[in-house]
Amino acid sequence: MSRTLYPFYCSDISALARSLKQQWAQESAPPSHVHILNMLARSAGFQNFQHWRAECERPAPPAALSAETTRLLRHYDAEGRLTRWPKKFSEQRLCLWALWAGLPQGGQWSEPEVNALIRAGEVFGDHVLLRRELVEQGLLGRTPDCRRYWRVERQLTAEAGELAAEVSRRRAGR
Repeated sequence: MSRTLYPFYCSDISALARSLKQQWAQESAPPSHVHILNMLARSAGFQNFQHWRAECERPAPPAALSAETTRLLRHYDAEGRLTRWPKKFSEQRLCLWALWAGLPQGGQWSEPEVNALIRAGEVFGDHVLLRRELVEQGLLGRTPDCRRYWRVERQLTAEAGELAAEVSRRRAGR
């Protein structure tokens, strides 16, 4: 059986040693394993080992989203699908990045296949507009006869990365 590892951090090792010395002096016999765990936990400011362990296992609060990302999310539904096309060009570009990030890496698709992939990420009904914009922005490549499409690999900007991550999280929660 594997053991669960719990990180231990103490900002002042001198205070930790002093606390352990005081607690050890109160013991009549050498402390047991559990007593030592409780001493360490109390030295770090917890009531006992169980209290410390519960704090370690508590999930981290979700990171706060930037104001820009929060504003852009109004264009998406709860399932991470684009519900309307933004009017501002700067918002359109960021929404395209989020759509691009949802496309599978590698491989090529026919026009009906790429249309289906784009339709899965939007609900306002204009996958042709989105496909054309993805191509014009250089996020999607295509052959001159428009029969084959592929995702052009690019590095996400910080703004686009945050939006794409939140949209992806919403899609995963569907």
